[in-house]
Amino acid sequence: MRTVVTGGCGFIGSHVVDALIAAGHEVVVVDAAARLLNPAAEYRTADILDVESLTAALEGGEAVFHLAAAADVEQVSADPVRALRLNVEGTGNALEAARRVGLNRFVLASTVWVYGAAHEGGGTGPDPSELAEDVPIDLRRSGHLYVATKLAAEMTVHSYRELYGQHFTILRYGIPYGPRMRDALVVAKFVQAALAGEPITIAGEGRQTRNYVYVEDLAAAHVLALSPAAEDETFALEGTTPISVRQIADTVDGLLGPISVRQVPARAGDYAGTRISNAKAKRLLGWSPTTGFTEGVRRYIEWYRASQAQPRSQAPAQAPAQAEAQARPQAQALPQPQAQAG
Repeated sequence: MRTVVTGGCGFIGSHVVDALIAAGHEVVVVDAAARLLNPAAEYRTADILDVESLTAALEGGEAVFHLAAAADVEQVSADPVRALRLNVEGTGNALEAARRVGLNRFVLASTVWVYGAAHEGGGTGPDPSELAEDVPIDLRRSGHLYVATKLAAEMTVHSYRELYGQHFTILRYGIPYGPRMRDALVVAKFVQAALAGEPITIAGEGRQTRNYVYVEDLAAAHVLALSPAAEDETFALEGTTPISVRQIADTVDGLLGPISVRQVPARAGDYAGTRISNAKAKRLLGWSPTTGFTEGVRRYIEWYRASQAQPRSQAPAQAPAQAEAQARPQAQALPQPQAQAG
């Protein structure tokens, strides 16, 4: 299948490109910064805020993975208007471009952050303490603007299905980590601080947990999202094992230690975290994460060391700040999912 990936030069997007190519699909990367990361892909430059250029870039495709977005929580807070334009208007433009060129499937990168707006006491997973994709959303609980933009994007996708028959798949990313992630993401911060002999900074007490997903496991789900079983469905791509911030520090210590730790106040507005079921993805797609957290961190360390050892022009690519996917914002020690693009 001929696929298009917006934000395909970003952290998650570049791994999605790799996974699609490895599965035998043709890939066109659409990004504002068309940097050649995988020579087997075609690269096109387009602005997601320009529906005409986006339509031209999607021409010839059969399915689009829309990962281009603002995913850095700090940037979303600092420039909310720009975030709204990128995440809501940008999604609308991508949907309209897909409709104009007749794409068969629109795959949206969303985030588990939207479960922060779940109706209180609304556990709907196989385990009553877990939230599933059909949990009722209470818009009054949307909290951070990033969540609001992602909920709006999901609603727009559903509207295009209702009005124009545009088939979709929504992928709600768990907390991604791995090679090419941005330096601002928590695992990257901890590893780089340890390698530099600097203290690791933990926001709050470090007891808050997230279910991290190794980026290559996340990318593999995108290949499966092209299956008929994924049509017009939403999937939570959540990790399987809760990892606390303190455990991240301990993992880095075990791989690179000894390290020192300093604590700072927790950041306001962070995703509080909740138990989310990935049973639907396993049942319908046959997807579940396979990379253990320690192994994933070890792979990131290897990649980072290789990137620092090579001349900058030859170093393994690192995701720009705005291509998400992107999963999905993170800062200091409180992780979030990204843009991104996601």
